[in-house]
Amino acid sequence: MADSVERLYQAVLAARDLDPATSRTARLFRGGSGKMAKKLAEEAIEVVIDAVNGDRDAVVRESADLIYNLTVLWASAGVRPDDVWAEMSRRETLFGIAEKVPKSALKIADAATLHPVRRPITALETHAARKRR
Repeated sequence: MADSVERLYQAVLAARDLDPATSRTARLFRGGSGKMAKKLAEEAIEVVIDAVNGDRDAVVRESADLIYNLTVLWASAGVRPDDVWAEMSRRETLFGIAEKVPKSALKIADAATLHPVRRPITALETHAARKRR
């Protein structure tokens, strides 16, 4: 997959200066990072809705759109796919492939019984505090 994303990234870079009238990628670049971020968020929401509705095929299609829009945003921000893969590799080394809890916090022998404390989600806590006022 990394090769596919790299090819997509290179195609995005090649298309960014094309005519916005004929290139969706060029239109996104012309619209700026705000437009790119909005499109990325829209695609993420579509993936979520399709997943909640149990529409696997739509999740696949919308996920491809999501990756495209993420790649456009990366290109705009000067982020290369290899930068993201390096960060993923760094996290895997520190936390494990599917974990966010540092390995040092885990006792390997007790891993099956460990229940890590969840970090608070600040945005939700702030929202809840505002509602109580």
